[in-house]
Amino acid sequence: MSTSTDTPAHVAIVMDGNGRWAERKNRPRTFGHQAGLKALRKIVEHCGNIGVQELTVFAFSSENWKRPEKEVNRLMELFMRALDRETKELHENGVRVRFIGDLSAFSPEMQHKIDLAMRKTGDNNRLILNVAANYGGRWDILNAARKAARAYANGEISIDQINETYFSEQTSLTAGHDPDLFIRTGGEMRISNFLLWQSAYTELYFTETLWPDFGPEAMDRALAAYRSRERRFGLTGEQLRRSSAQGS
Repeated sequence: MSTSTDTPAHVAIVMDGNGRWAERKNRPRTFGHQAGLKALRKIVEHCGNIGVQELTVFAFSSENWKRPEKEVNRLMELFMRALDRETKELHENGVRVRFIGDLSAFSPEMQHKIDLAMRKTGDNNRLILNVAANYGGRWDILNAARKAARAYANGEISIDQINETYFSEQTSLTAGHDPDLFIRTGGEMRISNFLLWQSAYTELYFTETLWPDFGPEAMDRALAAYRSRERRFGLTGEQLRRSSAQGS
């Protein structure tokens, strides 16, 4: 028996494999990042068509700054161009864009473009696209803890008010809900410091497919795997079936 709804409300994706995809074609790694952007366009469109309400993608982790300077610079160039080009199309298709992460590390020009993209699409409601940029799960948790500690020190809350709900509201995904499905492409089987707090009960799906090759059909296979699972949230299968029977 599957207790997963037909379509997950929130999908999170680690878009891994751009560089390896390019290397297999004897092309520079940045060629793979360009192909990865095209893949993202297709997945955003597909998610909007099938009823996914929220999509969170890992675009640039806080650890990615350690990559070769030339690759990082090229990524920033692609990021800047994409902000100009993609925001208009996303807005026309009813997609709200949000950026999560420590955006202070980016150039003032990029921060300005990010702000414009979020303000331009802020009233859209067909799909929320969260772009994690200079993001790390541990950073997110520490940042939320600092907010809670500051609020307590200022007398705004009591210790007893710092519960899971309050803490979740201090994290980067304050306006959303936890991911139902976590997808990682590229064959690696780890979550790599992505949405650590929010993924406590998320269904994990790993695929060998490299991100530029991950299209709507591959997405549908991930959704089929999700639908086949029984999400128990700490309960037994019998408890779930009893609860389901009572609710029907």
